[in-house]
Amino acid sequence: MQRQFYIVEVQYLGFRFHGWQKQPNVKTVQLMIERTLAYVLQHKNFKILAAGRTDAKVSVNQSYFELFLDEGTLDIDEFLPLFNLNLPQDIKVLSIIKTDAKFNIIQHPKLKEYLYLFSFGEKIHPFAAPFMVSFPENLDITLLLKAALLFEGKHDFKNYIYKPTETTQTQGEIKTCEILENTVYRANFFPEKSYILRVIGEGFKRNQIRLIMAKLVQLGKGECTLKDIENSLSHPEIIIPITYIAPASGLILHKVNLLG
Repeated sequence: MQRQFYIVEVQYLGFRFHGWQKQPNVKTVQLMIERTLAYVLQHKNFKILAAGRTDAKVSVNQSYFELFLDEGTLDIDEFLPLFNLNLPQDIKVLSIIKTDAKFNIIQHPKLKEYLYLFSFGEKIHPFAAPFMVSFPENLDITLLLKAALLFEGKHDFKNYIYKPTETTQTQGEIKTCEILENTVYRANFFPEKSYILRVIGEGFKRNQIRLIMAKLVQLGKGECTLKDIENSLSHPEIIIPITYIAPASGLILHKVNLLG
């Protein structure tokens, strides 16, 4: 049987999962998708490969994985609703399209848009915990607005990568980095006002966005200055010890744009 190739658009709430990648003795998104595929297809002659891996508790509003099918073909109109019916409530497939062997979901150029939802100054409703983080201190939001823009452009992000090695490529480009008032995700149990750190780029290193958010929080609390952030980007050889990483539950992979 000739191998079949499909691009699957997916979204999920990451709060109860230990990230995307399958690991021993923990529940992951990949594990649940593969279990469901095996049940619906009635065989295990397939594999899947994601456009990117998410960490524990990180959610995805819209991303992709590639399905390599070595037995049978899909009637997409029939398969898609059946697949969704059997997936857990916190995972949903949005679309499936057929592709070919030339397509490589890892190497294919893509833009990723991440949103980090947060509020500050008061404890939020517990129902909001899977979607945003509330920082107890009153943050200087005006400073945060200025500081976020410093991360735009090409920089050496060595101070914003968790445990880089000698071979880690630390230079990269962030096309957009800004703080906005949250009008994207709304719920009646969200605080009256909340904010979004919006970051767009072709790729990010381990915990990079959460470390940027952590530095912005430190700035907002008065623990560092705008100049400190400028220096952390312009002089990466001066290593700043990582003492805090913003919680994962506020991070959402909002959109993946497969280019071309």
